[in-house]
Amino acid sequence: MVQAPIALILVGQLGSTLAFSSLVGGPRSSATNLPTKTTRTQPPSPSSEVLGSSLFASPPTNEEDFSASGGSIQKRRTFLANFAASSLLPLLTVANPSSASAWGYATNDKGPLVYGADDIMSQKEHGTSAAPVQENLRYGVSGKLADKICSFNRVFAEMGGYWEGTSFEKDVRQLVASTGKPVTFYDSVSGKPLFEAPINRSVDEFIAESKVHGWPSFRDDEVVWDNVRVLKSSGETVSAVGTHLGHNIPDSSGNRYCINLVSMAGSPVN
Repeated sequence: MVQAPIALILVGQLGSTLAFSSLVGGPRSSATNLPTKTTRTQPPSPSSEVLGSSLFASPPTNEEDFSASGGSIQKRRTFLANFAASSLLPLLTVANPSSASAWGYATNDKGPLVYGADDIMSQKEHGTSAAPVQENLRYGVSGKLADKICSFNRVFAEMGGYWEGTSFEKDVRQLVASTGKPVTFYDSVSGKPLFEAPINRSVDEFIAESKVHGWPSFRDDEVVWDNVRVLKSSGETVSAVGTHLGHNIPDSSGNRYCINLVSMAGSPVN
């Protein structure tokens, strides 16, 4: 029998490959619609400012719907990823509960992951947040898309590769080169620090991993755990004040947090 930690890595890799494969060039083939309990899916193009159904928002209009082919492909990928992560992983955990942790390596294994309760994402004054996103977000991201992703969303993501059409890479490289220090990324709603990167790796390695996975990707050492939580029930990665950030998709190196750029494009608030 496969030991739980090894199987956890395999399940995480399968989920990551299926749900987070880069779609910058758009869908490559058609697929049949399948029922799905979604984890993270992508709108149809990197420049899109539309979002599917969310936790608190009204159902989408036709203009906001997925294209027939693109939507079905994403549903199929997400269905398979969710099955791998939410159906297989709990069985492994029950078989060997001392060796595996739901949705990531816990503090006593490969990282200082901090879990949070689901009620962090309860409805507040503005969706799951107390306020809208800040004005004039960094990197040239869309404020409209950011508000939907951050505050009215539990399952969808900006398009994979969206960040490559912004000033993110240029700004990060320039800051690291000029200061010799990691770059701090702030909650687009609260302005609280969420991530600092790169830490214990080069800026080239940080950018390369983000390109492979389609979203800015952080490791445990790069998370500001005072302000970030992972929901144990789903792997959803959120701010402590209710901003949707992304998901934790562990691999053989440990926890990996795939984060929407629009969720961490804020400015610090004193």
